[in-house]
Amino acid sequence: MTSLSLLVLIVFNFALVGLLPVLFFRRDGAFNLRWIATGAPFFVAPFALVLGYVGILPLTDDLSVAGTTLLQGFATLLSATSIGLIAMTVVSHRVPLALWHQDNDAPVELVTWGPYRHIRHPFYSSFLLAFLAGVLAFPHALMFGCFAYGFVALSITAAREEQRLGNSEFGGQYRRYMRASGRFFPRLM
Repeated sequence: MTSLSLLVLIVFNFALVGLLPVLFFRRDGAFNLRWIATGAPFFVAPFALVLGYVGILPLTDDLSVAGTTLLQGFATLLSATSIGLIAMTVVSHRVPLALWHQDNDAPVELVTWGPYRHIRHPFYSSFLLAFLAGVLAFPHALMFGCFAYGFVALSITAAREEQRLGNSEFGGQYRRYMRASGRFFPRLM
């Protein structure tokens, strides 16, 4: 069973992700259908965690106490890392970003410092860490589905953004940057 403190941490993590468009992104965007489709698992996952915690959405297999403790420890670490990465990414920007999935989200600057030094999409990396924390805290098919759907949706969004950046005035610089950085996780070599 997931502890209440871990539940609060992960739900806070998802709430922070959900507040980014309101608190950080530019106001010239709209919540269009692509945005809603990509964001859907971010709304489902915390509700699934709460429903699992209160027993409405039960696990199918019981895990050993030692296994549960280990998973909860990793989930705590991943969620805390996600929150820290979100904070580091926010402070890396000099100007607010466009709300993704917009037709007018042309880049204003190319950010290659802070977490962007090693990862092209640190916001998305932090989102994936939040999903993974949720899966470890509550290993249920719905959480696995949210993680898988979120990974695919963020991969499609990242590829679209990379194409736009590659075709922008920063194209040459961005292509060099792509060779030196990983999409969601740092390159090992």
